Amino acid sequence: MENLHQHIEALVFSSETAVTKEDIIHAITKASPGTVLDGQVVEQILNDLQEKFKSDIFAFELRVIGGGYQFFTKAEYHNTVAAFIGMKEKKRLSTAAIETLSIIAYRGPVTKTDCEKIRGVNCDYSVEKLLEKELIEVAGRMENMPGRPVLYKVTQSFLDYFGINSVGELPKLKDIISPQSDNVVGEMNEVISDIPAAKTEEPSEEQPTTAEPSEEESN
Repeated sequence: MENLHQHIEALVFSSETAVTKEDIIHAITKASPGTVLDGQVVEQILNDLQEKFKSDIFAFELRVIGGGYQFFTKAEYHNTVAAFIGMKEKKRLSTAAIETLSIIAYRGPVTKTDCEKIRGVNCDYSVEKLLEKELIEVAGRMENMPGRPVLYKVTQSFLDYFGINSVGELPKLKDIISPQSDNVVGEMNEVISDIPAAKTEEPSEEQPTTAEPSEEESN
């Protein structure tokens, strides 16, 4: 196939999610039957494209996330793009949801009961909203426990949002929790608070399992 670099660039550019080498090979062989692509060739082309878009003449770059490749606006243009798409107008996650998400990210796969033990409050509402936003998903059940409780883990969407390939790339807790902070979320609150809601939602209180006050979903 002629202009293979451009074909691969177009594939990554047109996708809303990270594109893997396998995705690229499948798409190109489907579009051009008889074409034989080697994974190493595709990887080299992707490396070439990464180098190309490092140039200051481009406002975006090609990054590896979630096991694939995706274009991202460079940091110096984030404010301009945010103003255009109205990111500041989007509904934010509540502190309760952020804490629950942080526990699942760092401890997952984990049950809702385990989250409640750590937070000290009921997590039904937070888990429901995180599932709606597709930031967490069901990872199976604990077969050896009574009632076979559901296990939760973070999703590919979560990894994509943070631009990482796995939860192993999350910052170490000791590096992000303030000495004055007494909860697992620490400064992660500021990092993740701009994640938009998946749908319109009404505020709802979480019922505490201890004397700790309940928390509400806030704008």
